[in-house]
Amino acid sequence: MPSPSYKIPVSVLVVIYTPQLDVLLLERADRPGFWQSVTGSKDAADEALCLTAQREVWEETGIDAGQFSLSDWEVENVYEIYPVWRHRYAPVVTRNTEHVFGLCVDKSTSVTLAPREHLQYAWLPVREAADRCFSASNAEAILQLLQRHSDH
Repeated sequence: MPSPSYKIPVSVLVVIYTPQLDVLLLERADRPGFWQSVTGSKDAADEALCLTAQREVWEETGIDAGQFSLSDWEVENVYEIYPVWRHRYAPVVTRNTEHVFGLCVDKSTSVTLAPREHLQYAWLPVREAADRCFSASNAEAILQLLQRHSDH
């Protein structure tokens, strides 16, 4: 009998936003009412984080991140995996390390959701987007846009 395939506890969080600071949020299909940015785990231990980010953006939104400015924000969040999703990981794994990226796109960029993953999407102003996120680290990453934008 083959051993189960567990998720790698290293993931990316990609905050997709416009130059006007509208943020793209996605509503989870498996948890209606849970809104988030693009997230996903590495497919292989040797997969580069930027490739994980590009792949997840493509899979979840249909956006080709290579056409825009994807940046590693060099922020790492370590958190306890929500019990509802812990079965996806090896039995001894309880924590995940999330790496935060930003992707600036045009507001006119077409979004095509993966229907098994998300029900709908919304473009929201920064503070409203942060307030809608169920994840504290996701909300914090979105709020960082205000600081990052004022630095430019």
